[in-house]
Amino acid sequence: MYVVIMGGGRVGLHLAHSLVATGHDVTLIENDEHLCATAAGEIDALIICGNGTDIKTLEESNIEDADVFVAATGNDEANLLSSILVKEYKIPKLIARVSNPDHEDAFHKVGIDIVVSPELTAASYLEKLITRPKIADLIVVGRGDAELLDISIQNSKAIGKRVGDLSPTDDYIIAAIHHNGNITIPNEDTVLAKNEKISVLVKKDAVKKVTSLFTK
Repeated sequence: MYVVIMGGGRVGLHLAHSLVATGHDVTLIENDEHLCATAAGEIDALIICGNGTDIKTLEESNIEDADVFVAATGNDEANLLSSILVKEYKIPKLIARVSNPDHEDAFHKVGIDIVVSPELTAASYLEKLITRPKIADLIVVGRGDAELLDISIQNSKAIGKRVGDLSPTDDYIIAAIHHNGNITIPNEDTVLAKNEKISVLVKKDAVKKVTSLFTK
């Protein structure tokens, strides 16, 4: 897969690292010379020191061959403009970072496939860790409409029950059981034990209800 990333800051550079490490071809566009030099020394990718809102710079990246374009700068206006320009090249997938949630509608109106906010996601993650102390860990799934929770079973209503008696429902499914450092995929006859950690895929609106089902 060929991915063009605009923005060599924290988000863009980390994304480029991950993609290169998994075998994808990456071009990184960045207009700050210092960030360009840093990226060139850290990742095996084409680094273009230029403005991603300039058509000539985009064409220098062979944008017409890209499978994905990611506008990852911290400037919403630059991300929006570059995404609008890239749409003309019929790229299969456009992803844009937005820092100000008030700007999100503008991105959707011009047809950006996916709009993400690392800042809001991080804040939401921290809030969940603070307000849900009975959850060992969590991962936001999809576009934030579901979560994968790791929960230790404490509720007597769940202890000793078969997985098939509790899951799946329209709101959640028990996806895995952790035991002695190993993870297994349960079947309907698997019995839940006290203090056993399970991974549960839950719809966002049902997190509180499902948490109380398995914890005290």
